[in-house]
Amino acid sequence: MEGDQELKELYQDVLLDYSQSGAHKGKIENPHFHSRGINPVCGDEIEIAMDVKNPSGVIEKIRYSGHGCVISQASAAMMAECLEGKTPERARDLVLAFKDMMLSKTSLDLLPAELEVMKALEGVRKFPLRVKCATLAWNTIQKSFPEEKRS
Repeated sequence: MEGDQELKELYQDVLLDYSQSGAHKGKIENPHFHSRGINPVCGDEIEIAMDVKNPSGVIEKIRYSGHGCVISQASAAMMAECLEGKTPERARDLVLAFKDMMLSKTSLDLLPAELEVMKALEGVRKFPLRVKCATLAWNTIQKSFPEEKRS
């Protein structure tokens, strides 16, 4: 029981650190991709901008701005950290994996290694309204990806 409490406190500290971090906050002038999201339940708002490096096609920079609770802001910062340096295709896969973990309560062991830090949001899964806060940035960035080519 004591270990569970320590882990809970560690995750709370991780979320506070990320929500207060300025590492990925800001705007990108003339981004390749841009999208805006709102959580109408609580009023959280976020804008996500992405730059893709050519010709390699990897996401060079992700920045977010807006306002919201600790969960939405921490999740946005964590997302930017996890997705920078990935191709848009890999980033799309990671977005889907994170959302599946949050919405379907699948095992955290199935989460890709690149999303290890997102385990700090595990406790949020018990609160459906807070899941909307945790997934706001992920839903928003998903809208900015180019559509997948259908075979």
